[in-house]
Amino acid sequence: MRYIIAVALVAGSVSALTVVEHFAFMRKNIDPIVFPGKYVSHMHSFFGSDAITKDLPTTEDLQKGCPSGENPNDLSVYWAPTLYYVSGPDNTTYTEIYPATFKTYYENIDHAEIPFPRNLHMVAGNASAKFQSDVNEKVTAMTWWCDGNGPEDRDRRPRAALPLQTCSAHLQVILRFPDCVNVDNITEYAYAAANGGRCPSGMKRMPSLRFSIRYNTRGVIKEGWKGTPPIKLACGEMGVGYCFHGDFINGWFDDAGKEMLKAKGQSFMRIDGAHGTGKGQYSKCKAADRDPENGTSDYHKSLEMMGKH
Repeated sequence: MRYIIAVALVAGSVSALTVVEHFAFMRKNIDPIVFPGKYVSHMHSFFGSDAITKDLPTTEDLQKGCPSGENPNDLSVYWAPTLYYVSGPDNTTYTEIYPATFKTYYENIDHAEIPFPRNLHMVAGNASAKFQSDVNEKVTAMTWWCDGNGPEDRDRRPRAALPLQTCSAHLQVILRFPDCVNVDNITEYAYAAANGGRCPSGMKRMPSLRFSIRYNTRGVIKEGWKGTPPIKLACGEMGVGYCFHGDFINGWFDDAGKEMLKAKGQSFMRIDGAHGTGKGQYSKCKAADRDPENGTSDYHKSLEMMGKH
């Protein structure tokens, strides 16, 4: 019941939105926002435009790529820390838990003043978080739970921690991004929710981007779990999920970005544009790693490249 109420409250606060589903196309030890030009990041899973390497791309760069999402007007790139099932002798076997779905929700559009600026890149969440106190759920909405039929245990654990029992369906996490930006310096952004529902002086309101990821844990952890989950994010420790975070670089084509603002007063709007229909139109090209000879997709190798053993 708690889960149903929570979802209803979130849905009730959203009066205009759109949503795009994406497939993962790459796992790699790069983060061109935090560590541009280097292969020293923990492992991330990438979605969206495949025109992404170790170097920070522009919006124009991303729009030359192949998208893994269903809207050809969105060539943005999105990434999050890879989630692993840890098993084997001494817990040395790392098996990626793939998302059953990865969706980007663009919400509260009726409050937006501007579309996403070109070249905008943002980080949400706290990659160094180790405790619930390190997670500002009121602002980021970052929460883990079992969707569908549960079991629901968020009243018995920290809400940003992983569930203590096998999910009957999928393990889900959500994360909200900043929705205010200084248009004269796009590296300055903030949450309206942290400022009484309004943007700080000198900033403009954008649509509110939210990640919603459902992981197929039952497909990998056949025996399930009870107690500490045998799960690890690439950024954190075994059994905890506090460090979940996300990255976004804007790749929306200008016409579609402006079209999105017309979603005011609707519960959902499909964002069409000059590049196609905004729902279910996956590209004929196949998104793939543009730099396969460098970096790594192996968890243990990534630790070596980070200087950890």
